[in-house]
Amino acid sequence: MSDLLLVLGVLAAAAAGLWAWRRYHPVSFWYGVAFPARAVLVYLTWTHVASGCKLTRNRRRYRLTLDAIPVMGPASRSAATVVEHKRRVRRVDVEHSPRLGLLRPTRLGWRMRLRLHDGQVPADYEKAAEGIAHAWRVHAVRVVDVRPGYVTLWATMRDPLVDVVAEPETGDLLTVRPGKLENGHDWVIDFRVVPHWLLAGATQSGKSNLANALLKGLAPQPVALVGFDLKGGVEFTPYAPRLSALATTRKESVDLLSDLVGEVENRMATCRAHGARNVWTLPEHLRPVPVVVLVDEVAELFLMADKSEKEEVAKTATALLRVAQLGRAFAVHLIVCGQRIGSDLGPGVTALRAQLSGRVCHHVNDPETANMTLGDLDPAALDAARAIPAETPGVCVVAGQDGSWHRARSVYVSERSTEQAARDHAHLTPDWDALIGSVPATRPDWPEAA
Repeated sequence: MSDLLLVLGVLAAAAAGLWAWRRYHPVSFWYGVAFPARAVLVYLTWTHVASGCKLTRNRRRYRLTLDAIPVMGPASRSAATVVEHKRRVRRVDVEHSPRLGLLRPTRLGWRMRLRLHDGQVPADYEKAAEGIAHAWRVHAVRVVDVRPGYVTLWATMRDPLVDVVAEPETGDLLTVRPGKLENGHDWVIDFRVVPHWLLAGATQSGKSNLANALLKGLAPQPVALVGFDLKGGVEFTPYAPRLSALATTRKESVDLLSDLVGEVENRMATCRAHGARNVWTLPEHLRPVPVVVLVDEVAELFLMADKSEKEEVAKTATALLRVAQLGRAFAVHLIVCGQRIGSDLGPGVTALRAQLSGRVCHHVNDPETANMTLGDLDPAALDAARAIPAETPGVCVVAGQDGSWHRARSVYVSERSTEQAARDHAHLTPDWDALIGSVPATRPDWPEAA
């Protein structure tokens, strides 16, 4: 009895120690205990999981088989039969699972590389990802890398987008950290890598919150912020202290876009005169202030009540498209937001979309908006965007110019904190007339181009 009590006490102490380890230091517990146990489970069950997900292939292999040969007994009158078993080597069909590589742990799960069978494509594993996730009892499994003959699967134990904590300010020029990606890494938007962005999302989907995060992250940087808010200015007027220019009507939008096109042409002429391909290769004293243009509702720029507005809409669409086409090399960047983005708005929207290489799609009310945002990139990204529930504001699908996509979620940024950031950094706001005129605008010193 004393030995039994001793064993039970040791087991109870070990269980309590493991619970405390997992509770107070989950990262080391995952790498030290949980992940090795999961790795053993994955390797032991992979053959059955692959078979259940129809990822196996039948291969012809030599195997020893048993042949039953019936032989009559010594008494012919007897009905008894003696069965002799004889072993023979035969070629039979054997189910063969894909070769599983080494599991590499991550903070949220693990990554592993698989070798494709002959005739398999990565789409086969994308279709089977949900089944694999259920078999391994994990949150999700995704194909994150494709090499000739190989795919890399990434399994996550939990959803990292449930609670997002991040600071939009990065301290780097034209770089903002609006939230987190589903792999646990920071979601970083670098306008010098992806210059223009299209943000789509229904009401209460988190689109306005993402715009607040971008504004708050850009406010302390030496850039000029320009707003287009055709809802009467209700969205961007509270941030006016940090905006160099704000258009709230169609007429003001046409004039402001005309100024932007003129500024792009001036920067183009400056680069041509100094033999520079873009503003980043100009001498530091000639480098102009970057301009980030925020369009709150793009549909308002293209909709017209009657034919009398057709000319204004055409001018707006042409000017906005020229800014998108020419702005990248001359430090003029676009952030275009919209609840409804469809081909019914006219060919100008389709042409503009082609120039916006960065895409963010929140929950949308109609499939065409999701298709316009992500349909020309990756079908899997489109399916993921359509699956975003309405009760998860801020969750979105992010796609960059490299073709990869991620689920992400923007950190909550209140309007009050964004307004406070606009007031605190109002002294960094360049004067618009000086910016587009011949007199150089006053600005802080620039960092050297990367």
